[in-house]
Amino acid sequence: MKKQILISIFILFLGVTTLHAQNNKFTIHGEIKGMTSGSLFFGYTDNHEKYLKKTIPVEHGKFKLEGMISEPTNVFLCLDSTINRMDDPNLTNFWIEATDMHLEITLGAFKQFKLSGSKTNDEEQELNRQQAPIREEMQPLTEAYMAEKDHEKAAAIREQFEPYNERMEVITDEFIRTHTDSYLSPHLMRFRLMSLPVDQVESAYNHWTERVKNSRSGKEIAEEIKKLKQGSPGSPAIMFSRKDINDKMFNLEELKGKKYVILDFWASWCIPCRKGNPHLKALHEKYAPLGLEIVCIASDDSSPDRWRQAVEQDGIGHFHHVLSGMKHTATGYDKSEDIGEWYGIHTLPTKILIDKNGNIIARYGGGGEPHENLDQKLIEIFGK
Repeated sequence: MKKQILISIFILFLGVTTLHAQNNKFTIHGEIKGMTSGSLFFGYTDNHEKYLKKTIPVEHGKFKLEGMISEPTNVFLCLDSTINRMDDPNLTNFWIEATDMHLEITLGAFKQFKLSGSKTNDEEQELNRQQAPIREEMQPLTEAYMAEKDHEKAAAIREQFEPYNERMEVITDEFIRTHTDSYLSPHLMRFRLMSLPVDQVESAYNHWTERVKNSRSGKEIAEEIKKLKQGSPGSPAIMFSRKDINDKMFNLEELKGKKYVILDFWASWCIPCRKGNPHLKALHEKYAPLGLEIVCIASDDSSPDRWRQAVEQDGIGHFHHVLSGMKHTATGYDKSEDIGEWYGIHTLPTKILIDKNGNIIARYGGGGEPHENLDQKLIEIFGK
């Protein structure tokens, strides 16, 4: 009797496992115009959280990709595995789901693909259609930016994108707000973290369904909310010690109980950061005698010479200066000692104001208030 029960349980387990595997399987039946034979290259994250790169043969203009995924997943498709420019006509990306799908592409125009069977991809296509008129308005500016070889001139053109980006962000934010059961929402939020207040990010997260919260991107957003809160008003400042620009040890803890502190997250290559340095100098000149210190944390770990040069050129050597601490490794980046990571920094410049007790009382820039509000806050603190 016991043996029969064990056999029944084993058979039931096999059935559940097989059903789960079937539910995770996807198949893309594809056709490509303008190409009868050759290969296509696909990249995606599978159901074991492993990023796979697959070479799929094309025969008589048809191809087939099969695999296992645990949730709707973004796939990159290109003609040549060496392609790395997103504007390449033979590169595109789209969303797949654990189902049968049909894909149509044309050689030289991969971005005009047609995919049926993926709800998440349909949602992204609808979002793109809403933003398309704005992108068309931007096209002359985009072409000028791509053609400009001078670094400073290209950066000046890039700043002109801001009004267009803001209009598209309004559409994106509305999508995130209204699509609480879409896997696309946390994916989009990853790119909005840099400019939204943490309260707005958390509010959106709290309205998502449980399956969206438990998605890869959903879990990333939950972790980023924790980091943003660590670097937001109401939290104690994370103390750190680093060698400064003069190769002397700087310890933030030593200012606790004595000074108000502005942590200025910046970089030598960040044009808005550099443009803001004259005003930062004026604030220091005005408030340093009253008890204000400025600590600049630069994202220049890979280019310390340019960091030192920028400090000298901008005349801000009298501030405290340290590097953020992100390390390049053979497999990517090590952010375990990155001060910016600890404070949830996603955009530069970002400034964090710390009171004498070592508590964060304001955040300006990414995830906080507008930078202009810093001046008023300092007037409230110092009375002038």
